[in-house]
Amino acid sequence: MIPGSNSDHPTFFQSFKYALEGLATAVRTERNINVMFILGFCTIVAGFAVGLDAVSWCIIIICCGLVIFAELCNTAMETIVDLATQELHPLAKRAKDIAAASVYVLSLTAALVGCIVFLHALHVI
Repeated sequence: MIPGSNSDHPTFFQSFKYALEGLATAVRTERNINVMFILGFCTIVAGFAVGLDAVSWCIIIICCGLVIFAELCNTAMETIVDLATQELHPLAKRAKDIAAASVYVLSLTAALVGCIVFLHALHVI
């Protein structure tokens, strides 16, 4: 689609198709996306095991979704940097490192929130 033009604009359902294609590509090609999905699945299994309440489930699902979202954004940013330059440029490295750091910070935050939720469910705190 040409920016500012309505010609060749995807339909509502085509947009979903493109989004699913993007997700499938990320799952096929990016190890860290798969790690995040596996950890999310393990967290959900653990949630059933300890009998999380509705609010705790919401918190866990939001955290899992945000981490996967951040990893997808990081992958997209790294792809854009790779498209812009194939050389080892200090600014390209900086952009990629900062994007990766955002996933790292969010993952640590989600892990901390998960610990609090599960410790509360186990009546430890």
